[in-house]
Amino acid sequence: MLTQEQKELLARSGLQLNHLDEKKLCHIAKHPELSKDLTDSELIEFLTVANALYRGGVAMISDADYDFVFQTELRKRQPNHPLLHTVEPESAFTGKTVELPVHMLSTDKAYSFKEIERWAGRIEKAATALNKPFADIVFRVTPKLDGYAAYDDGQTLYTRGDGRRGTDISRVFDRGLNVANGGKRGMGAGEIVISKSYFQRHLAEHFDNARNFQASVIKEKQLEAHAEQAIRDKAAVFYPFAQLPDWTGNWEQLSSQFKDIIESIWHKVDYDVDGVILEITDAEIKEYMGATRHHHRWQIAFKENVETAEVEVLNVTPQTSRSGRITPVAELEPTRLSGALLSRATAHHYKMVLHKGIGPGAIIRLARSGEVIPKIEEVILEAEPQIPTHCPSCGHELVWDNDFLICTNNLECPAQITHSLEHFFRVLKNNDGFGPATIRKLYDHDIRSVDAIYQLTAEQFEAMGFGPKQSQNLVDQLERSRSEAIEDWRFLAAFGVFRMGLGNCEKLLSHYRLTEIFELTEQDIVGVEGFAEKTAAIVTQGLVKIRPLFNKLYQLGFNLISSQTSESDRPAHPLSGKLLVFTGSMQHGTRDDMKKEAKAFGAKVGSSVTGKTDYLVIGEKVGESKLNAARDKDVTIISEQKYLEMIKQ
Repeated sequence: MLTQEQKELLARSGLQLNHLDEKKLCHIAKHPELSKDLTDSELIEFLTVANALYRGGVAMISDADYDFVFQTELRKRQPNHPLLHTVEPESAFTGKTVELPVHMLSTDKAYSFKEIERWAGRIEKAATALNKPFADIVFRVTPKLDGYAAYDDGQTLYTRGDGRRGTDISRVFDRGLNVANGGKRGMGAGEIVISKSYFQRHLAEHFDNARNFQASVIKEKQLEAHAEQAIRDKAAVFYPFAQLPDWTGNWEQLSSQFKDIIESIWHKVDYDVDGVILEITDAEIKEYMGATRHHHRWQIAFKENVETAEVEVLNVTPQTSRSGRITPVAELEPTRLSGALLSRATAHHYKMVLHKGIGPGAIIRLARSGEVIPKIEEVILEAEPQIPTHCPSCGHELVWDNDFLICTNNLECPAQITHSLEHFFRVLKNNDGFGPATIRKLYDHDIRSVDAIYQLTAEQFEAMGFGPKQSQNLVDQLERSRSEAIEDWRFLAAFGVFRMGLGNCEKLLSHYRLTEIFELTEQDIVGVEGFAEKTAAIVTQGLVKIRPLFNKLYQLGFNLISSQTSESDRPAHPLSGKLLVFTGSMQHGTRDDMKKEAKAFGAKVGSSVTGKTDYLVIGEKVGESKLNAARDKDVTIISEQKYLEMIKQ
């Protein structure tokens, strides 16, 4: 149940539970996976309460759960909800609210370098529009303090409030709070923070966390002796952002040294930091780019949302992939990280298991970033590793290949065969019904190749134990997969040649016809952009292996769309070379149909709106997320009708 302090804070905030009771509220906090079962009203109320408790210093869930579980769930349902696009209010402190001298917005977040690159692309677009060389734009990187945000105009210290109106908390200076590094007042926005080393030495036994202490400094009630002493010792300070240690330079320097710069800035101060802030210093570009109601477009936070836990390994289970590699899977004591209950993690390969001592009884540090697959970050306590000598699927003796254990029995190994069959139908993506259960049943009746599956009749499916209706449906789906138009590169990718995923297949077939690729030399493949010599050698060997099966299936008459529409064959067209994204329900055809049609006119098609997108083509029932992204990135938005007019030109 809620603590008395949490109840008092909610009362001061004027928050009442209308859709959730206290018991359910606390149950959801302990089981974030239940977010999917909440009604919209319950989810919004939970987020509102969780935000108030966090900003009041008595959080009930982690940042990761808030951002990646509950906010993500709201984003799926209501992408335009104000909770996602406005500054989250700090309503826990009493007092009349007043207009802030400047708006204190939240900061947009990025969790990968690719997202930072997209942000820089928007900066470049703005610089180009203002006729400013992008290479001359100065970027500034500072630590992102995890304290209590406030604004100091020299006379009054304000809470951030809702970003536009805050509360007067000048009393903290009256209590003796200092500006960091002996600085003067009136330096604008900053955060109230406490020295990490001081907190650990003097305050950890009195406060649950640093944020709890920071909130206590601001509250109207009389300070506890520990807080008063921290202020006297100048361990608790107001740190203006303008005074933060920083790195400055151009984009080329920042992008080429990104990891080192982030690592250096992250550890520059002895305060809690939950990321770094990247921004530009050019006032004209900042004004041009402006802000949403939530954040400035010229600024972004880079965060490594990683949660870790020390977990005991219960067992290490070998699994055989379709390529024959044996993957060690660590079975773990069930542990919750970033809103998910985890009981397994990959150990990548058996050389890692051997060298790091990963076995039953080992203690590992498990890390999970956002919603990403968990990984073993460190082995804290080693144990005797268990290294298999035979394939868990077929019992064949295993051999070492660099870091990997390999089952070379690829023609008879059940796991390799069934995984390969599943892969073919999954990548083909124009059929239903051929999942793991169906494939396993076929394997048990001695069906071991894709071409054999295509020869089956409804009667034969029934004889294997499938129902009459299911049997006919499977036959119909096989017919559908041959007759429904698919790209030749998707067909090739379905054979599972190592290093030949969808992207590489599309690259290769943009230069050579499907029937020509089996005659290509390594030199021919290296001549295609994106293929190195080592990859070319692997690809040519893989093509030799699949050629017999390819010939059998190709003769079945799949309806393949050729990638071989050369520039000389293609008439000049307004869409040629343009990057399009489709969203909403289309009248002209399915979105897949329209994507294929656009490619036929020389356009490129993306799945998400980026700074490089030329057109966002919208149909009916369009969600706000892509529209907002297009507006933020100055992407041209056109209707389906306008698009149809363009392709007729």
